[in-house]
Amino acid sequence: MFTHDIIASFNELETSLYNYICQHGDKVAYMRIRELADETHVSTATILRFCRKINCEGFSEFKVKLKMYLEEDKKTVLKSSQHSIMEFFERALKGDMEEKIRQAASLVNKADSIIFIGIGSSGILAEYGARYFSSIGKFSLYIKDPLFPIHSSFRDNSATIALSVSGENNFTVTHLNQLKQEGSKIISITNNKHSTIAKISELNIPYYVTEEFFDSANITTQIPVLYILESMAREIYKLNN
Repeated sequence: MFTHDIIASFNELETSLYNYICQHGDKVAYMRIRELADETHVSTATILRFCRKINCEGFSEFKVKLKMYLEEDKKTVLKSSQHSIMEFFERALKGDMEEKIRQAASLVNKADSIIFIGIGSSGILAEYGARYFSSIGKFSLYIKDPLFPIHSSFRDNSATIALSVSGENNFTVTHLNQLKQEGSKIISITNNKHSTIAKISELNIPYYVTEEFFDSANITTQIPVLYILESMAREIYKLNN
């Protein structure tokens, strides 16, 4: 129902609407258009434009397709790993991701110190990223505590790499704002470019894959994040050799 091309075409309001629908699909399927507008703080016109983007003539048709999609999703539960990987690499080859990775590598290479932040599965990858960057000669730290004391000499001319699927995690946003106020350059890797974390970053690298949930857990593939981190690290290595 939501292909990577459609998701990439969403504007900021449509992205927030998409995120709400992903998290409350069972509820949205039985809402009136005005109720959804009130819940998501968008106009009914925005909802109708959203419906047309996913090839529905109106909100009623959208709800019918959403119910069918939810029923099918309950049967299949998860996409194959091959589907998720191909979805990402098809977009990466067509878009400007490689250029963004080069820009991020240049920004990181100019910094004296590198900080990785993230929470949950993104935190695990942030820790991996810090280790990988250190292995190619760019010493980095993963810091998950926003109150962790960072000496001014380490904050000066630093770059922060923030990882988040939704780009809306309050813990990460708070931590990122603190580091930004202290003068750190912010690079973020998120699933879309309209998130809060993307907005407060000097450079955002979005990867646009379909978000997947099991019960309340976000189990969206993290393969794109690994690809971006390792590509960035290799670009930094090339810049220094």
